[in-house]
Amino acid sequence: MKSWLQTLVAAIVGGIVTIGGYKLAGLDKKEVVLQQSNPAVLTEYRRGEPLSTANVPFDFTVPAAKTTPAVVNITSKVIPITQNQERNQRRFNFPFDLFGDIPFGDDDLFNRPQEGIGSGVIISQDGYIITNNHVIDNADEITVTLYDKRSYKAKLIGTDPSTDIAVIKIDEKGLATIPFGDSDQVKVGEWVMAVGNPFNLTSTVTAGIVSAKARNISLLRMRDNAAIESFIQTDAAVNPGNSGGALVNLNGELIGINTAIASRTGSYAGYSFAVPSNLARKVAEDLIKYGVVQRAFLGILINDVDSKKAKELNLPVTEGVYVDSVIPNGSADAAGLRRGDVIVKVDGNKVKSVPELQESIGRKRPGEMVTLQLYRNGSPREIKLTLKSREGSTSIVKKTSTALDKLGIEVEPAPAAELKKLNLSSGLKVTKINRGRIMRDTKMREGFIITKVGGKTVRSVEDLNEILENNTGGVMIEGYYPDSEGKHYFAIGLED
Repeated sequence: MKSWLQTLVAAIVGGIVTIGGYKLAGLDKKEVVLQQSNPAVLTEYRRGEPLSTANVPFDFTVPAAKTTPAVVNITSKVIPITQNQERNQRRFNFPFDLFGDIPFGDDDLFNRPQEGIGSGVIISQDGYIITNNHVIDNADEITVTLYDKRSYKAKLIGTDPSTDIAVIKIDEKGLATIPFGDSDQVKVGEWVMAVGNPFNLTSTVTAGIVSAKARNISLLRMRDNAAIESFIQTDAAVNPGNSGGALVNLNGELIGINTAIASRTGSYAGYSFAVPSNLARKVAEDLIKYGVVQRAFLGILINDVDSKKAKELNLPVTEGVYVDSVIPNGSADAAGLRRGDVIVKVDGNKVKSVPELQESIGRKRPGEMVTLQLYRNGSPREIKLTLKSREGSTSIVKKTSTALDKLGIEVEPAPAAELKKLNLSSGLKVTKINRGRIMRDTKMREGFIITKVGGKTVRSVEDLNEILENNTGGVMIEGYYPDSEGKHYFAIGLED
């Protein structure tokens, strides 16, 4: 009896303690229900089955073995021009850069050659390599080291800052390559691998999934207003040195060129971005065949469609690209596009956003036909048009050596808005300054609008080339910056 009473008292006390603790923790305010989870099921990988088989874990060793021999280490050397230190400093401050270590704080920074590291992907057995433009931009020497440690001096074939893609070549045969995959078929959630040389750790492989597609992070547009940003976003770890390396699927196919990371520290912070392979392939083919990218433009200013805009326009969809204005004499103008049109498909493929439309058109060349499906005043419509270049031509052009090449600048007709702001009727905008006389002898900055050379008005690229080729000795270049007042003058010599 005594034993039974002791047991009862202990049970009551224990219950009181339990209830008291329960109330003190605040758990009496809601019902707590414990649910039994389903038991874990382990699946067995059977060798020989395709990787796509349901419930089979992925084997990354196969694509890693296929792709690592075709990813190279790139070292680029820039010999500083001490008279123009400001530009050399800007050269090493590419936002979200994956290029390599930047020696900040070094007093001797501009008195010695600068080296950076990056990656590249061999795309042909005879030595063509695709990489990022910012990896080799303005480099005086480019060295490529293969997977087996063989080293070569590389020749620059061409660059395209608007996509941050470049092509270089080494003199060798029978090289390992990575075949191009179809980036349009890449799905969000799909496993991918990044192959490159982060922190100069050669042949590094990391894995992750595709986090998003057609991502615009306003990175390239900081350098080029006509930039195409439709990145594949992944959570595969990439770091400085991965730039220009491969993003591959589990079949070992190239689906992107790793280009940038979103980071506050300069190192991997969760997401990376790659140029889609379909766009990179087209750019590389143009650079190899023509020496310059054959860029087509619709000739419209555009914005994304959202639910508010869809309701306002009485659209049956909430995705697409809104035509804000049509540029006179462009492709869209000739085909009859109007302000207020909403483009939803290009050649039968959906375009849900501005980056998707830009990528679709960026894979076309001047002279090619496209079919646009759109809504006008809420009604569906189909329009076929012939694409033109920015200059309004449908012709394919090849890069030829001109006086501009010796100056080391790239120019294009200045935007109408900037000309109006400066009260000018014409002018050529300097979009890029490469190694050459302008960089060596002046402090001209990109964005400068050339209005006169040698006292003669410049209205076109042809005018500029003609003036330069018909002058000897030297000339005075006159013009304006859109962001500053007053005319600026630069004197340059034309003789070696």
